[in-house]
Amino acid sequence: MSYAFEQLKERLAKEGLFDTEKKKTIPAYPQRVGVVTSPTGAAIRDIINVISRRFPMTELILCPVAVQGDYAAPQIKAAIEEFNKQKAADVLIVGRGGGSIEELWAFNEEIVARAVAASDIPVISAVGHETDFTICDFAADLRAPTPSAAAELAVPDMYQQKEMLGNMKRRLDSAVSDKIGVERARLEIKKSVLQRMSPQNYIDNLRVRCDRASMAMENAVKQSVTVKSKEFSAICAKLDAMSPLKILARGYSVATKEGRIITDVSDVRKGDMINVRVSNGEIECEVKGC
Repeated sequence: MSYAFEQLKERLAKEGLFDTEKKKTIPAYPQRVGVVTSPTGAAIRDIINVISRRFPMTELILCPVAVQGDYAAPQIKAAIEEFNKQKAADVLIVGRGGGSIEELWAFNEEIVARAVAASDIPVISAVGHETDFTICDFAADLRAPTPSAAAELAVPDMYQQKEMLGNMKRRLDSAVSDKIGVERARLEIKKSVLQRMSPQNYIDNLRVRCDRASMAMENAVKQSVTVKSKEFSAICAKLDAMSPLKILARGYSVATKEGRIITDVSDVRKGDMINVRVSNGEIECEVKGC
């Protein structure tokens, strides 16, 4: 049997069935713990006692199987597969109490090792006593030396959790109290600053600055309008001086023929009717000679 054990162990190890990186993490607070073991052995009694004492709110689900003999390995395999099919537990404990190598041999069967390795539910192997090792132990996600130890690994200790939560609460209360003290001190400093720097004074200063800015803007606009008015008057004077009407007022006239200004004697002939514009109107004339 020892030779068969080593041979199977070596073959499955080469396949990567025992690789550490494939091991799943045992959940910290399982709601349901599945147990694959004999319903009458000491293992189930130890598991029940430990779990009910450490974490009684956890639901314990037993799938009874034979743990030795010809039917043991197939039943253990089937139980593991059924737990996974039904998603009936958060963690599985697979094992039995101590015995001879022959009595523990079901947990050295290849079908059991493969079922354990293929389980989506994390598996804790708890076969025999602390010195006993089986193929199931290597394939499992975690090995426990005894069924009682497996139960301790499967669930947290309620009293330790309460103590831990109590310590966390005390630390949190202290941290909150310290934070409140710091913020209260900062608030007092800000309050003192606000008392020294009244918001009304700030508003009054802003109002004065706004009034000054408004007056400066008004003066700038007036000055700009004045400058532009002078520039406009100067331009108008130049335009007025250059106006054709001004020229006519000084005694000049403009002669047109059919709306066109006459600029040369050749523009008209004897007998043509022309218009002569003077400062206060137009004169219709006939050309007598040119």
